[in-house]
Amino acid sequence: MSTRSPYPVFDADNHMYETKDAFTKFLPKEFDGAIRYVEIDGRTKIAVRGQISEYIPNPTFDVVARPGAQEDYFRVGNPEGKSYREIIGKPMRSIPAFREPEARLALMDEQGLDRTLMFPTLASLLEERMRDDPELTHAVVHALNEWMHETWTFNYQNRIYSTPVITLPIVEKAIEELDWVVARGARAILIRPAPVPGLGGSRSFGLPEFDPFWAKAVEYGVLVGMHSSDSGYARYQSDWDSNKREYLPFKPDVFKMVSQWRPIEDSVAAMICHGALSRFPELKVAVIENGASWVAPLQKSLKDAYKKYPQGFDEHPIDVMRRNINISPFWEEDYAELGELLGIDRILFGSDYPHPEGLGDPVTHVSELKNLSEEDKFKVMGGNLAKLIDG
Repeated sequence: MSTRSPYPVFDADNHMYETKDAFTKFLPKEFDGAIRYVEIDGRTKIAVRGQISEYIPNPTFDVVARPGAQEDYFRVGNPEGKSYREIIGKPMRSIPAFREPEARLALMDEQGLDRTLMFPTLASLLEERMRDDPELTHAVVHALNEWMHETWTFNYQNRIYSTPVITLPIVEKAIEELDWVVARGARAILIRPAPVPGLGGSRSFGLPEFDPFWAKAVEYGVLVGMHSSDSGYARYQSDWDSNKREYLPFKPDVFKMVSQWRPIEDSVAAMICHGALSRFPELKVAVIENGASWVAPLQKSLKDAYKKYPQGFDEHPIDVMRRNINISPFWEEDYAELGELLGIDRILFGSDYPHPEGLGDPVTHVSELKNLSEEDKFKVMGGNLAKLIDG
């Protein structure tokens, strides 16, 4: 039995495991073959436009790592130099609670979770692997959202809020998708923290080109989630090490580790420096599963830029960050320290369940918050997120 929380718990970071037809069941016929599952040496792999991806080693999720398998790794490190496989340990068969909402709700009751945001898992590989084909990207993302709505809904009993993906290459199509998901109950959406690709090259989603989309997001009051993803930064990192492979999140590389949070730092900076958050001060942004180590360096850079060139900003960038940006830090990070930088009202608890790098028993995190007041514990464990979702 899970430890019970004295506060309502609204987990900002839960995950579903997609089924094999999640991208294809609703995909129009003209895009047949864009997403396929293939057998390679007895193992099933996903192929995007004929290119086999190793991004997720087992994309069927029939067998998965145990929830919380890396807790000791993130708590104390890896002094023995164990391999990733040794750290992960013995895998398990997927259970219905990883695949469907009714079983997940029963598990949440056992865990003592009141509500949660529910993010897809495999979806994080899609956009980067279709970046030069905007029409295909929008079609596959919509197919995923149709599957998600059919399987999970976007609001299951006011407790599980699945987050449909919105891809941005064609702004008009992004608005259509936003209209579609909100009409079906979406309270939160998922935006990839990355430059937006397009036929004319990539660009910042903080530029005025995207204002019609952000205006709609404000009108609807949806929470814009920026969850860690394949943001395409392997292209830049490979310029340093001549490794031209795709981004592989489960194959540690020390050079990539030291810069792995650059995508979210750049994404937040773009929203501030390119003015989107000043033009839309009511836009609600939640940064999920990107940690918080980048926050202090970004604030330092923003302060320095404002000191030297204040006319480049519509308002003080730190004020913007503390008003618009909400962050779910990694469970092992210092919530109070982040609260000093951002304001405790902007901190969200997220367990990353059932991923191995998350918490195996989410509610036990209450006992880790020893340096927070009771009022602040109430806020971070669920009160802050409830305000963002409920309005």
